[in-house]
Amino acid sequence: MTGRLTHCWPWGARAMLALGLVAALAAGFGASSSGGSSGRAAGTSASSLAPIHGTYSPKIDPANFVGTIGNRYFPLKPGTTFRYKGVQEDGKTPLTDVEVVTRQTKEILGVRSTVVRDTVSSRGKPIERTFDWYAQDKDGNVWYMGEDTLELQHGKFVKMSDSWEGGVNGAKPGIIMPGRPRRGDQYRQEYYPRHAEDQGRVLGSGGPVTVPYGSFKHTLLTVETSPRLDPGVRERKYYVAGVGDIKEHTVSGNHEQIQLVSVTHAA
Repeated sequence: MTGRLTHCWPWGARAMLALGLVAALAAGFGASSSGGSSGRAAGTSASSLAPIHGTYSPKIDPANFVGTIGNRYFPLKPGTTFRYKGVQEDGKTPLTDVEVVTRQTKEILGVRSTVVRDTVSSRGKPIERTFDWYAQDKDGNVWYMGEDTLELQHGKFVKMSDSWEGGVNGAKPGIIMPGRPRRGDQYRQEYYPRHAEDQGRVLGSGGPVTVPYGSFKHTLLTVETSPRLDPGVRERKYYVAGVGDIKEHTVSGNHEQIQLVSVTHAA
């Protein structure tokens, strides 16, 4: 599945003292919420911008992108660190996931993209390192521009075949979070044929959710699948306005799950 910030679990989260405002921000997730569109009217739906059917050829115009990622369900403020804990696919082996929104950028298809460093560890030892690249358009849609993934194999980190970059070897960006999430929206999140083909769908309200980071009355729920590459695997993700991804768990195919433990910001 895609990076968690999401993945991952891919934010400008508010500090703990701001949690009391989150519920109010989250109410009415279908309202205009681009968090960077300066009051623009709702744009084209994610289903139309990154369709899952037919020939896939998303239009990426650098002039249509902004310099910061302020989508309220997927804010990425440089210097922010997100920490998650959970279990691997077997449902038993512990894992931790630390995601850092760096101050680095990478130009992809002419678009300046934010670099997020994602380190997954098990029992204190890193097992996967990923650099995810994101960019936001003027309507608040956050695009997933690519990822560079390394996994530990025989004591060494090896670049994985599902690493991809928009515009390279046929790979194309997708949408990781719509600027205006609509129940029923279904969209490509990444497109690198035979290697990375995740799709997302907005299910609507996820209801109240409690994780180690806090309790939230209102959440946005999505589901991610990759029908051709990982048939039968379905992963649900819960997002909170002003925070981002707070919980992920696979509901079919395996038993992986993670929950947000803490959010810290650069001084």
